[in-house]
Amino acid sequence: MKLTNSLQGVTRLFLDSAPVIYYIEENTQYFSVVEPIFERIDNRLLIAVTSPVRLSESLVIPYRLGRKDISLLFINQIVNSDNTEFIQINNHIAQQAAELRSQYNLALLDAYQVAVALASNCEALLTNDVAFKRVTELRVLIVDELEL
Repeated sequence: MKLTNSLQGVTRLFLDSAPVIYYIEENTQYFSVVEPIFERIDNRLLIAVTSPVRLSESLVIPYRLGRKDISLLFINQIVNSDNTEFIQINNHIAQQAAELRSQYNLALLDAYQVAVALASNCEALLTNDVAFKRVTELRVLIVDELEL
């Protein structure tokens, strides 16, 4: 699916961990696809939504490698970036995550991601994990399926 078509009508986009990792690390396979999305966020054409789950997932490898420089890039992109909303997980989101996990057989962390996206009125979720395609409450954009 064409990137521009997939983002049509999307004003709030939940970012799963993989696309952020691809962007920060300038992944050779995926950077050309995710870069225009982050440019839209930087240009205030999209509001990005993130969560503590995504922050934790993104920091594991930099911490393991002792790369504080890379961990700071992730923290700045996920928590402190302009036009990005960092949504805390509360009781309502936890309950919705349990419901989503039971309904779609998602992993718990994935269910939290979807619950945050729904609670913050995102129209779409950007990921590279096809398990999210089971979710019908919002548009799921798979990086591998996007074309420039």
